[in-house]
Amino acid sequence: MKRIFLSLLLLASFFAIQAKTLVVYYSYTYNVHNIVAELSRQIDADVVRIEPAEKGLDYAADNYAIGSAQIAAIRNNPGDAASYPAIDPVNVNLADYDCIIIGAPLWWSQMAAPLQTYLFHNGKAMAGKKIGLIVSSASSGISGVEADARRLIPDGDFLTPSLWIRSSQTSNASSLIAGWLSQIGYHNFSGITITPDDQFPAKYTIFSVDGRMIASNALSLQTLGRGLYIINGKKIYLND
Repeated sequence: MKRIFLSLLLLASFFAIQAKTLVVYYSYTYNVHNIVAELSRQIDADVVRIEPAEKGLDYAADNYAIGSAQIAAIRNNPGDAASYPAIDPVNVNLADYDCIIIGAPLWWSQMAAPLQTYLFHNGKAMAGKKIGLIVSSASSGISGVEADARRLIPDGDFLTPSLWIRSSQTSNASSLIAGWLSQIGYHNFSGITITPDDQFPAKYTIFSVDGRMIASNALSLQTLGRGLYIINGKKIYLND
């Protein structure tokens, strides 16, 4: 029991010194939801899903007429809070995070309106933080969504490039996300180590990021697959 307690204490201390990441997203068709679920398997992050305050709206009806009207209202007066649709309250302290990744669907070449609402009210509190952008769309380019993000988070430290995952590519999100994390250098500033198999210690204890012990000196690394683990007290990303 004492050994387990000490392991948990060391694990808690380890988490306390790491850069923290928040993922904020909105999803109506579940494409972005599935992308964020895969992202959460590859990085250690808190996740917040934005929800419209008005429930039961059929955004897909009449060729997404509701969403089109919401985007038009924002375009006509982007500086007025009344232009943005109401969302459920979000209780998160942005000061606790060093990096914020935004998962955004594309609506009519722009960022989905409910997500714009959240950033309109909270974007200034993200000043100086590293900002990553993941965008899902059927086919349209994402420059409008990137412009919205920069308008709403004027002093963010944006990571480039953004990740564009077309709807038809959602099933390949795992490899696309892994490549993007490497491209933006995410593991360099998040306190995560990438360790090749041939440099791995002979004796090791492996935990999942939620603190569940997976194995101790008894599991081939190849069976773990790509993902984030706590190995010998160090946050390590295995890239198979």
